[in-house]
Amino acid sequence: MNKGSKIYVAGHRGLVGGAIVRRLRAAGHDNLVLRTSAELDLKDQAAVRAFFAAERPEVVVLAAARVGGILANDSYPADFIYDNLMIEANVIEAARQVGVRKLLFLGSTCIYPKLAPQPLKEEYLLSGPLEPTNEWYAVAKIAGIKLCQAYRRQYGCDFISAMPTNLYGPGDNFDLEKSHVMPALIRKCHEAKLRGDRTVTVWGSGRPRREFLHVDDCADACVYLLAHYDEEPIVNIGVGEDLTIRELAEMVKEVVGFEGDLVFDASKPDGTPRKLVDVTRLFGLGWRPSIGLREGIEQTYRWFLEQEEVRGVRSEE
Repeated sequence: MNKGSKIYVAGHRGLVGGAIVRRLRAAGHDNLVLRTSAELDLKDQAAVRAFFAAERPEVVVLAAARVGGILANDSYPADFIYDNLMIEANVIEAARQVGVRKLLFLGSTCIYPKLAPQPLKEEYLLSGPLEPTNEWYAVAKIAGIKLCQAYRRQYGCDFISAMPTNLYGPGDNFDLEKSHVMPALIRKCHEAKLRGDRTVTVWGSGRPRREFLHVDDCADACVYLLAHYDEEPIVNIGVGEDLTIRELAEMVKEVVGFEGDLVFDASKPDGTPRKLVDVTRLFGLGWRPSIGLREGIEQTYRWFLEQEEVRGVRSEE
């Protein structure tokens, strides 16, 4: 992949896709092909094939997906499995048809069995039942992995798959009905601070353990894999360390400056008890993360405040 390579980033307005575009541009890759969902519906097979035939990208990063937390997955199971299956099938097949040289498919660590041994090794895929609260999304992502592997075996396509752990950072979704735990905690603590609330309620018991990777580190790892990895097995992207949701909530509370108490609602689902990825394969390739968790939360909160200020100005206009 040289500086002039034509690179299509699917999902460039999303959290991961946006970070990958920033990382590619910082590295001098200016020949980027980008389309919004309004400009190109990736669920439309004919539209996707026409786009690839016209643009003929050399490299594809498939970061487009319907994503969301426990509530969204539970509320819209059909949307999560159908939309993601259609997106990945259309893009991967169109990439094969026009001879794309390299494709990176991005999945998620929710592909692993709910009770898989920790840390999660790549070979644990399909070794047990999935977590019920996000199985629709997970099944679709597993299908994407298998598509890449099947196309490599049958057609010799250099299509690879990477599984990022829980991501956060600038560009995240802070909608409480659709967001993941990190942005939800930031928004809840921020709004509680503004209202002068005495408590903030956190879903679940607070005991599950989660690993968090800054999205800019994830983007750096993705670009690194495009240049240094060309094999069939999937690759985990993470930091190799985790903490409890309670510890995370306390850290967010401190960063935001909320002085009240955290209340944990154990009647809400906890999800998978622990989700820490084994990063031996990725680290063995020579990559390491560079953004610490507290530093990343502080950066994300500053970005959130900037967006709130922009929204406030717009509403006044």
